Amino acid sequence: MARRLTVGAAQLGAIQKSEGREIAVARMLALMEEGHRRGVELIVFPELALTTFFPRHWVERIEEADHWYETEMPSAATKPLFDAARRLNMAFHLGYAELVREPDGTGGVRTRRFNTAILVNAEGRIVLKYRKVHLPGHAAFDSARKVQHLEKYYFEVGDLGFPVVKTRLGRREEGVNVGLLICNDRRWPEAWRVLGLQSVELVLVGYNTPSINQEAKGWEAHHLRVFHSHLSVQAGCYQNACWSVAVAKAGIEDGAELFGHSIIVNPQGEIVAMADTWEDQLVTYDIDLDRCRLGRVSIFDFARHRRPEHYGRITSQVGAVEPPMV
Repeated sequence: MARRLTVGAAQLGAIQKSEGREIAVARMLALMEEGHRRGVELIVFPELALTTFFPRHWVERIEEADHWYETEMPSAATKPLFDAARRLNMAFHLGYAELVREPDGTGGVRTRRFNTAILVNAEGRIVLKYRKVHLPGHAAFDSARKVQHLEKYYFEVGDLGFPVVKTRLGRREEGVNVGLLICNDRRWPEAWRVLGLQSVELVLVGYNTPSINQEAKGWEAHHLRVFHSHLSVQAGCYQNACWSVAVAKAGIEDGAELFGHSIIVNPQGEIVAMADTWEDQLVTYDIDLDRCRLGRVSIFDFARHRRPEHYGRITSQVGAVEPPMV
């Protein structure tokens, strides 16, 4: 019997700066109810799903932005999502801004801020947590930009690595190997490969990506923004023989355009389902996890074909280095 799981990519339309969490949560609950009617066992919400993408806004003191972060999960505002998971027997993925008091690796305890995602099972229990590693943008106000991209100001680099968890999802007893990425992480093959080396079968990705790259140093065609997003996910799935549900916010949010185009991708890198609006939209697909096997016993059989002794530069070097002239 095939190992099937019905997944839902729950794209959200824009969430304006003026809108509170109760509005976003109500919209997510409506998508969960729709998913229940359509047999969804796992529903995936985007990056920073509870608020506007606030890194586009500058504040002089970072504490002025604390109202955009969650200090506990579940919170009073998000508890209805956990209750719905239990009531509907549906797991969910949620991206949010996290504010915690934690050790920082130097022996001190301080306030820390992360761009975070969690996987919650159908019992309402958090089974996986990930903090975004590849933070794009800049760390200080840039007067040359019409819209800021201050992820390096608002968040620390994630400190949890790229974990994969084997957990029960849906109606089947056996576990599914699940990993999480957030937005810009999807563009980095190293992130996918670390998940692949843990036999990941399903990668959940949330993103908030603008339609225009305002920091482009040269001309970039508008349509290539979506192409590059999809290309990154498709390549990650193909090269690691896994499924992915990559889910966006979309539409005009605080005057900035987010391109949406949420997708579900199979282990051969094919887009099998895609959102086609800029609104709240649930896209579903009945994935067969056994389709991960082909790549793993052939071209991407890591145990037989990988040659890590030749990959030293990947972990020993950060920036590119010019070769010598010959």
